[in-house]
Amino acid sequence: MLVGGDEFGPLGGLPGSDSLLLVPEAVRATAASVGREPNGVPEGVIPLGGGPAAFVALLDDQIRRREQGVVPRIDDDAAWTVVVAGLDLELERAHEALLALADGCIGSNGTPLWTHPAAEPRVLAAGVYTGSGPETTLVDAPVWQQVGGRMLPPGRLERTLDLRTGVLRHVLEDDAGSAEAALFSSLAHPGTVALRLAGPDALLPGEAARPTALSVVGAQGGVAVAYATSRRDDGLAGVQRLGAYVTDAERVPRTEEAVAALTCADGAGFETLLAEHRAAWADRWEAADVVVDGDAELTRAVRFALFHLMASVRDDGEAAVGARGVAGPGYRGHVFWDADVFVLPFLAATHPPSARAMLEYRLRRLPAAQAAARALQRVGARYPWESAATGEDVTPRSARLPDGSVVRIRTGELEEHITADIAWSAACYLDWTGDASFEPQARELLLETARYWASRVRVNGDGDAHIYGVIGPDEYHEPVDDNAFTNVMARWNLRRAAALAEEPERGHWLQLADALVDGYDAGSGLYEEFAGFFDLEPLVIAEVAPRRPIAADVLLGAERVAGAQVVKQADVLMLHHLVPGEVAPGSLLPNLDFYEPRTAHGSSLSPGVHAALFPRAGRPEEALAPLQLAARLDLDDLTATAAGGLHLATMGGVWQALVMGFAGVRPAGDALAVDPRLPDAWSGLDLRLRFRGVPLRLRAEHELVAVDAAAPVRVRAGNGPAVTAQRLRWTKVNDSWEVSS
Repeated sequence: MLVGGDEFGPLGGLPGSDSLLLVPEAVRATAASVGREPNGVPEGVIPLGGGPAAFVALLDDQIRRREQGVVPRIDDDAAWTVVVAGLDLELERAHEALLALADGCIGSNGTPLWTHPAAEPRVLAAGVYTGSGPETTLVDAPVWQQVGGRMLPPGRLERTLDLRTGVLRHVLEDDAGSAEAALFSSLAHPGTVALRLAGPDALLPGEAARPTALSVVGAQGGVAVAYATSRRDDGLAGVQRLGAYVTDAERVPRTEEAVAALTCADGAGFETLLAEHRAAWADRWEAADVVVDGDAELTRAVRFALFHLMASVRDDGEAAVGARGVAGPGYRGHVFWDADVFVLPFLAATHPPSARAMLEYRLRRLPAAQAAARALQRVGARYPWESAATGEDVTPRSARLPDGSVVRIRTGELEEHITADIAWSAACYLDWTGDASFEPQARELLLETARYWASRVRVNGDGDAHIYGVIGPDEYHEPVDDNAFTNVMARWNLRRAAALAEEPERGHWLQLADALVDGYDAGSGLYEEFAGFFDLEPLVIAEVAPRRPIAADVLLGAERVAGAQVVKQADVLMLHHLVPGEVAPGSLLPNLDFYEPRTAHGSSLSPGVHAALFPRAGRPEEALAPLQLAARLDLDDLTATAAGGLHLATMGGVWQALVMGFAGVRPAGDALAVDPRLPDAWSGLDLRLRFRGVPLRLRAEHELVAVDAAAPVRVRAGNGPAVTAQRLRWTKVNDSWEVSS
């Protein structure tokens, strides 16, 4: 950013009026003075002199450089960048996922511009599938981010992803000189991509010999693509490429549609597209940024997570959000419960259109869920464990282990809690947004899922209600009866839907909800994960494994783990996180103490949940280790799986740990509840949120809560009364929050 003025220095002992431009947010900008400044300019301001004519000349130079195709620079601010230096043969594909660019329509990995055997350039079309059944997979679209024609020379390659603006920069230095490039996938115009590369001819691709080349890649599999590639040879040798992708989940777009989109992009030009793209990202960060005062590296890791969450989900139509987003091919792009439970809340609280698009994906597949319930002689809607194009279950039925043996996969048959999870996501969206236009669709979804549970529950002779033969989030034990997570989520579903239902369904559902067993023992304060869990071998995985996360079934063998009190991920504990009103008061701490040492964290979803719960239990210091684990999971490729794509749900879990855990923020009716519990190392948390249509900034400290909103908003601190105002302050007095202004 360039800041120009004529009176930065002191005049008559007072700062010049243009010094008001030197705000903290402009600290990394280039500032130049063209005035006389007889008493000198502040440190960091370049004294040019020359008056208005010099300022006009400076602007003309900037415009000329843009017209000549100069590669735009990015701000190398360590708080906003992810840098990959060199090319690591073992980690390259993981690095390509970390550096992925996406715009909600397509995802393009951060492969080097120059070809290399270790690289695997990939572009995935979000929500566009090919194939059928378990083999259904996201469509691989033509690659735009490699200009091709030359192998990567044995020089020094550095790639930098600017999280603030969504621009990926490549710098290559070798004996032939230095080449640099900038790439982006437009957040302002999803499907539009742009690349600019400059450097010596020896490092430029051979394919762009013509001054301008239009390449209509064609249309297939739900994607149509067209490129325009141009080359300059005027002393600033370089290549520029603009591309347009048109995607559609229901039809094959026409080639002419891609050409028309490309024509619009070409008419706007690279610089305009870049400016609009940067502005779009600025708006998103203004609505969603998180700052952890006291841990700059954690703040950067959080921004990395939020960047990919925002980039991976479109905000119109429907959004099918796969477990690995569009940064890699993991799980073939299939949609699981983790999108609804971990990704959607962040979007509901920061960018509701994207959350609404995720729910639209589920609503359009409600008929398939109803058909699945009927196939089992039940009523209502039963959502599939793995979903793709049609809403039919695409879970694989078996898998081959490394030793060649084949094991049966039963999650598609038995992991039914997803039906309640999707209902929960609809309620979560309503709680954050108050979107009246969505209430009819939410009502149908909640009623149909409740009807399924009402037909699934079995009542025995003594009046107790049970759900037999399921798999809970802890997938080490299968099948089990009365899994606490499944039963309590079903109970929540029945009660939430009962408020919308008419008699006799309302009364019947409430009766079933009250009768559902949940495994709670009032004496110990513990929930039994499933019927018989407490009778299993009392093996504490924290005492056996040298470090966690660990795949306990690999370490100890699946048979022993199935007979032991070893948990794959937070199961009982997730109830305290998702539906705290459905669990017994005071039960969080005893269940944390019992289940955490028995949890292997074999799922990437698990650490974030623990990080969210320890602060709520009054032990925020113990939340730091699982929080760091979740925040660094992909950045450090801790599970050696990032090559298949990024763990979007883990990223959403990081946000939930900070917002719902440490800051204690969650909707409470028409008010936003806040109850921060921060570790000693942090001085505060800065959050950007949107509640009931009102953007707000929330500052949480050890003894202060401050809310600055765009309009009056209703907020409650701790157990105090809700207050409606645009600017609110609370201070902590004797463990209670009191309004201070």
